[in-house]
Amino acid sequence: MSGVKLLGINGSPASRRVEWALKIKGVEYEFIEEDLQNKSQLLLESNPVYKKIPVLLHNGKPIAESLVIIEYIDEVFEGPCILPKDPYDRAIARFWAKFLDEKLPAVWKALWSQGEEQEEDKKEAYEVLKVLDNELKDKKFFGGDGIGFVDIAANFVGFWIGIVEEATGVVLVTSEKFPNFCAWRNKYLNCDQVKENMPSREMLLGYFKSRVQAVANGPK
Repeated sequence: MSGVKLLGINGSPASRRVEWALKIKGVEYEFIEEDLQNKSQLLLESNPVYKKIPVLLHNGKPIAESLVIIEYIDEVFEGPCILPKDPYDRAIARFWAKFLDEKLPAVWKALWSQGEEQEEDKKEAYEVLKVLDNELKDKKFFGGDGIGFVDIAANFVGFWIGIVEEATGVVLVTSEKFPNFCAWRNKYLNCDQVKENMPSREMLLGYFKSRVQAVANGPK
């Protein structure tokens, strides 16, 4: 073991981002599954500011926030580069990764809200997806011809959204509205590297369906 531990949750997009980066670098690590309803003392001590996963522990030193962790992994460990080497390309990659983290909560909200609120949320979600669709024009992946930093950061829109759409019955992404995004997602989901770094689709679908049922059975 290389003195690397990851505090996370198996079905979390943020945790999976970090695991993906560790695997690209060939880093051995210990995964410690957290319970967010009963957070461990180790998590609370390692991330006292946000008290959330993921947290990477490298030789006992904690690093929080998935995108920050990935950059740390890329700088510290030998192996294939995750971020582009060119300073400009690296800055652009950081821009889009930050865009995803800031804007995707709007897409998530549109999948779960209801009634008039959902119609307004959908408008915001469509604006976000349109920006991504435009960025992917004439591109195989966000990183160009191969999977890169932004594609790792985009694992939620690439993998999780389709599962939540199936569970909730709310469809945001269609090839008519977002052809470039859908073409990217199809290539993304058929990429071996992606398949190796995602949780069980069946497990996630079951989880989100149970959430839908809980909402349906909740207070009226």
